[in-house]
Amino acid sequence: MNKVAISLVALFALSGLGATQAQDIASLEISPVVIAPAKTPLAQTIKAGLSSAYYGAQRDTVAYAEGQSLYFLYGERYFEPIWLGQGSDGAITFSPAAQKIITLFENAASEGLRPQDYLTADIDLSRANSSDPAALAGLETAFSAAVLRYADHLHNGRIKPQSISANFDIKHKPIDGPKLLEDLTKSADPAPILAALGPKHAEFLALKAALASFDQTPTERPTPIGAGPVLKAGNTDARVPAIRARLALPTSTDTVYDNSLVDAVKAFQGSLGLEVDGVIGPATIAALNGGNATRREDIIANMERWRWMPSDLGGFNVFVNIPEFRLAIQRDGHEEFTTRVVVGTTKNQTPIFSDNIRHVVVNPYWNVPNSILKGEIAPAVLRNPAYTDNQNMDLLYNGTPVSPWQVDWSQVSATNFPFRVRQRPGPGNSLGQIKFLFPNKHDVYLHDTPSKGLFSRSSRAFSHGCVRVQDPMAFADALMANEPNISRASLESMFGPSERWVNPQTQIPVHLAYFTLRVDADGSIKSYGDVYGHNEKLIAAMGLATTAAPAIIAQAGPIPDELAP
Repeated sequence: MNKVAISLVALFALSGLGATQAQDIASLEISPVVIAPAKTPLAQTIKAGLSSAYYGAQRDTVAYAEGQSLYFLYGERYFEPIWLGQGSDGAITFSPAAQKIITLFENAASEGLRPQDYLTADIDLSRANSSDPAALAGLETAFSAAVLRYADHLHNGRIKPQSISANFDIKHKPIDGPKLLEDLTKSADPAPILAALGPKHAEFLALKAALASFDQTPTERPTPIGAGPVLKAGNTDARVPAIRARLALPTSTDTVYDNSLVDAVKAFQGSLGLEVDGVIGPATIAALNGGNATRREDIIANMERWRWMPSDLGGFNVFVNIPEFRLAIQRDGHEEFTTRVVVGTTKNQTPIFSDNIRHVVVNPYWNVPNSILKGEIAPAVLRNPAYTDNQNMDLLYNGTPVSPWQVDWSQVSATNFPFRVRQRPGPGNSLGQIKFLFPNKHDVYLHDTPSKGLFSRSSRAFSHGCVRVQDPMAFADALMANEPNISRASLESMFGPSERWVNPQTQIPVHLAYFTLRVDADGSIKSYGDVYGHNEKLIAAMGLATTAAPAIIAQAGPIPDELAP
């Protein structure tokens, strides 16, 4: 009997649902139901276990919310089992629906999941032949736990995003567990119901197809080229023969990066829109490792991150892929505009989340974050008291400008430092001439920049976390394509010394995403550097064996514009 109660208390914990998910479940409105009396010994045992889990839990806890949900669900069924039934010979067996779900569990690897997470030791089919009601009830509830776990993994992934990095600000997508179980029991084929919980994004489906065919052509998949120092003409490196082979040049054991290979690398870089400099850095290595060099674990990890994305990206949306250093405007799954971007450094990473662009600000002020005020501006002022004046900055006290010469800047690190700093609109403003706001707790946004030189680099992780846009006015024009009263011309007509806010009629979904694999329209897979190391951390968290660590893009040299957001 205790085993049944423990199974039910652990039901949702085993399914991988955390506190956020539990709040989603607890927030569901539960319609009034009549708790029907249990009539059979098995039903009475199930009721006793559910009752113990429900009434024995503390109110407003995960166990209470979960126990209540299942108690009501089974109560509507006279506490009769969902998955177990009695055959014509009197033997207890799994229902046809349960048998089909077991097949889905067995094939979970095709979804990038693990069969052992659902076919657990508690789901022992031999227990179906038991005459012990407690054993049967334990089997019944363990199977419900596995079904809910599988459903949640399909819908949200099996790894909590925040366990990889606090910079993943991902919202859990709730599932009405009791309704799901009820729908499954009523369906002749539960597979489509569960399949509907998985992502429908074209790139996810393409990665799933790539995973299915991964082992069919193993001889065509070369070993990934490993990370190493940046290669320039004349350098020697043990990876040179592999790079020559990847670019279909005559085979050679020579490790010198010679002119013929430089020319081939330049042609390769140009074909992918990389900086054509003949220098083999992390971005070029990552590109060389695309396509057939993709590892199984990379496919699965990127599938997992697609499960973290909203189910609906929006018919018209902005998609920023951080490892790709690229922004795209998508309409109905097709790109209408794309441009290069600069993202946060490895120290000041751009967070990963989804929101809505609500405002466009022309001639923006830059309100300097406290971290930059304390870490960079204050030390600069202590070295040169005229620094803020030279940078066109105001020192504000309760919103009123005050003289920076009257402030003890050595106290800026104090928690009660009452001053703020903002940079006035102008040619040298760190935000350039325009910014695109989606108010969020991270205080990041898309914006112009006066530092245009960084866009020519292949690796563009240089900001304090915000996303700098290479061609902001062309982006603004494409972004306002659905706005009858806003255009590039109308925005440029506002250029001047005063900040101007423009509010589109329709909010535009924006997604700051992290994918090291992208699938082109022709189905080809391109690989990008793991700029923040999130991909490798996720691979480790998922328990996937790695064949060779891909290149991780490091900060290349000092940040030219050290105050830029």
